Amino acid sequence: MKIEAIKTKVRNGEYFMSQHAIRESAKDGLLDEDIEKAVLNGMIIEEYPSDPRGKSCLICGLTKEDKYIHVVIGLKESEVVIITVYIPEPPKWESPYKRGGKGK
Repeated sequence: MKIEAIKTKVRNGEYFMSQHAIRESAKDGLLDEDIEKAVLNGMIIEEYPSDPRGKSCLICGLTKEDKYIHVVIGLKESEVVIITVYIPEPPKWESPYKRGGKGK
């Protein structure tokens, strides 16, 4: 997946959020603008080209409060889908960019 193509779609509002992403973002107190900002300043840290549900990737970026979040993005035909959003925390994540403990 190309990060610039994803960023262009998000910048233009050409994306939608799954029900799972909506629930998870609410649980973590993340607003749509937090998610958009994180994607727009973020980078792909993992790619999942063989996911049976479709090609996807994991983006790590910063919210407006400079909090790291992870955004899993999928492509459904030519549409960008935000599959889930979460705050990377131990033990699964050693740092925002590095898996740790149980996530290895």
